[in-house]
This record gives sequence, structure tokens and C-alpha cells, in this order.
Amino acid sequence: EMMSYSDGCIYSAKKDCLVNIGGFLATNDKDIFEATRNMVVVYEGLHTYGGMAGRDMEAVARGLREGTQYEYLKYRIHQVRYLGDMLKKVNVPIVKPIGGHAVFLDAVKFLPHLEREQWPAQTLAAAIYEDSAVRSMERGAISKGRDKETGKNLFPALELVRLTIPRRVYTNSHMEYIAESIIRLYEKRNTIPGLKMIYEPEYLRFFQARFEKLSL
Repeated sequence: EMMSYSDGCIYSAKKDCLVNIGGFLATNDKDIFEATRNMVVVYEGLHTYGGMAGRDMEAVARGLREGTQYEYLKYRIHQVRYLGDMLKKVNVPIVKPIGGHAVFLDAVKFLPHLEREQWPAQTLAAAIYEDSAVRSMERGAISKGRDKETGKNLFPALELVRLTIPRRVYTNSHMEYIAESIIRLYEKRNTIPGLKMIYEPEYLRFFQARFEKLSL
């Protein structure tokens, strides 16, 4: 039913299929199908496997079944909610409602003393890593990039840190460890300095840019 409302999709199997690699492209347009099939042969391999090993395709097929099981989904969603509820209980600013795969911290509200040019989300992600070795992801101005015409930095309405929880890896004790670190940082949030970007690549700066701390 869901797919009946679109003409195609791109699917990353590395997420809800519970596998380390793979994905697929699907379309109901014959012309697009023929064009993409030809491109796959040139760049990836025959369209029947698209560069994927047989083992990986079997794992995707299995993951599609396991990823829709009620007990698995219940465990998955409840674990993410458990982390979010711990943060929400002490008023750490998060995006609500809590999602099914990640908890998002509102970095602007978390670090209100920082200007947007001091990269609050990147600052918070770095602070979390320094405090607990938990690797999160900036989803804000660094990810947004620059205006193609003016070259100026773009500052989206949302400046977030994404805490994506790997599937079938961690226990609730790990969620408590993450929450304790973030709460600890929130309690001393006014002492966290912003960042200055000292290296910016031409493309995908959120993967490769480098930063240094500013003075408070």
C-alpha cells in the first residue's frame, strides 16, 4: 500500500534490513528501469546482483523478514524511547516526539550562549565524544553547507545532534551511559566553548571538515 503512492524508491538496506551493506532501486517506469539497468551493468555489475555478493543479498532477504517482526520492532523502538525519556525527564532539549531510530538533541537550546557561526551542533557532538567516547552526528549548518551563488553559510531552522542507535548492539545499560554523559554536559553547558572551522573541503564538509575550540 505504501509503495502504491510512488513511482519508485531507493532503499538503503544497511538500516532496517540489519545488514552491513547493500540496497536496491525499484521503479514502475519501464524507461527508467531500462536506463538504470544499463547503468548498473557499466558501473556495478550485472543487474541481478548490482555489485553485491550473494551472501549479502541473502542477508538482505533475511533482514527484510526479521526487520518486520513485531517483537524486534517493539524492542527497537522502546530502546530508543528509553534514552529519549531519560533526557526528557531532566529537561534536556530534544526533538519530540521521540523517533524510532534516533534521539535528536536541539543544539541551539542546549547551548544558547553560542552564536550560529560557532556551530552549536558540531560543538555538542564533539563535547559528547570528549566526555564519553560516544560518536553522534551533527545535522545542522555544517551539513547544510553554503549557498551555491553567494558562498555564504546556510543556517537551517533546526540545528540538531543525532544520536542514532545501532540495531541489536547495545543494552539499556548503554543507553543509561549515554544519558548520563549528556546530562552531565547539560548541567555545565555554559562552560562549553564553540568551534572554529579551520579546514573545509569542497564537498561533504560534514564528513571531512576540521575544527578547533574557541575561547569562552
